[in-house]
Amino acid sequence: MTFPPTSRRTVLQASATAGVAALAARTAPAGWFHGVDDTIRVGLVGCGGRGTGAAVNALLADPHAKLVAMHDAFGDQIERSLASLAQARGRAVAAQVDVPPERRFVGFDGYDKLLACGVDVVLLASPPHFRPMQVEKATAVGVHMFVEKPVAVDAPGVRRVLAACRTAKAKGLSVVSGLCYRYHEGRRAVIERVRAGDIGRILTIDVNYMTGDLWHRGRQPHWTEMEFQLRNWLYFTWLSGDHIAEQHIHSLDVAAWALGDRYPARCISMGGRQVRTGPEFGNVYDHFATRYEYDDGVQVFSACRQMGGCTNDVSDNIHGTDGHAYVFKHLIRGRRNWEWEGEGSDMYQNELNALLRAIRTGEPIDDSEYMCNSTLMAIMGRMSAYTGKEITWKQALASEEVLGPKEYAFGPVDPALSRVAQPGITEFR
Repeated sequence: MTFPPTSRRTVLQASATAGVAALAARTAPAGWFHGVDDTIRVGLVGCGGRGTGAAVNALLADPHAKLVAMHDAFGDQIERSLASLAQARGRAVAAQVDVPPERRFVGFDGYDKLLACGVDVVLLASPPHFRPMQVEKATAVGVHMFVEKPVAVDAPGVRRVLAACRTAKAKGLSVVSGLCYRYHEGRRAVIERVRAGDIGRILTIDVNYMTGDLWHRGRQPHWTEMEFQLRNWLYFTWLSGDHIAEQHIHSLDVAAWALGDRYPARCISMGGRQVRTGPEFGNVYDHFATRYEYDDGVQVFSACRQMGGCTNDVSDNIHGTDGHAYVFKHLIRGRRNWEWEGEGSDMYQNELNALLRAIRTGEPIDDSEYMCNSTLMAIMGRMSAYTGKEITWKQALASEEVLGPKEYAFGPVDPALSRVAQPGITEFR
């Protein structure tokens, strides 16, 4: 579809290049906001700490970006986010926030209302369960996306996102992933050298994400079970995918990245609940240990844990025939010793810089393949740990298990959604 010279997208593209004289020849996909200035209109979906941080990054990325709409299941989350934004970076972004009450959308249908505001880009940072639906709807109306990890909590969700992103690519939309390690200069430099052969042929990779306790918001007497679970979404597999997917996915993505974005043929995993055993912690595990196997003999050893009072270890290490790469240390030791000497920058800011620049220049970014496949790699490990069975990549991708309620309402929740998986008893579906 061809838009007239005052098309919003044409102005955005031209402002970074040759000016308004070239506008008449440009086109834009259906769903773009029609305006005459060069403002990039941002919508925030999920107004917790990560979403608020992403909003700050988006506004810092482009002086003509403006946050114009916000959506969260709960109004108090939106108000806290707005208060944080008013003070962000010494109020550097406060002038770029324009979200009056009529553009603060609460509840399960708020996302549709946000998209109807004519936003140009959405920052998707709500619980991962909702990501497939959000990506599908943003694609349908022609909106660029920042997509936090993971992109789904089950295989059908991954397949939905893959399909939607193929359409997004055809429409010329940018999709930037929240797998932020790929936007860190030092880690990118290490991986480039590994992929160039500086440590020889890769034999094994060990990736570790062992951290302490995370936040918990408790339970209020007036909350329904649905509100309790949404406010404490980390602890429910249907909402978060469990921490192997919600957090450890960063490490698993590094392993796949180092291997040329190749993914394992099979895995076997173990895990359980040793410390977080009470019902307030939903049904997620507090530790996993997984071995991923490739058909060429490469093995990835994965460990993640969320327990207080323990030694933490967040590290990714790649071992080859000619040396070892220590990704977090930004160095290689072996036949070719090397150490990155750059100063680096904020990887979270780099993600949004890249996205806003892509929108401004009309040169799309597409992170969709690796963000979907790394999500499935994490889900595959969870499937193996929950069932106690070896799971192949083909099995994981073809799984028909859909996690979540049949309908969304603030009331009771099917008890099956908080049932703790038992290896050897829980079946693969």
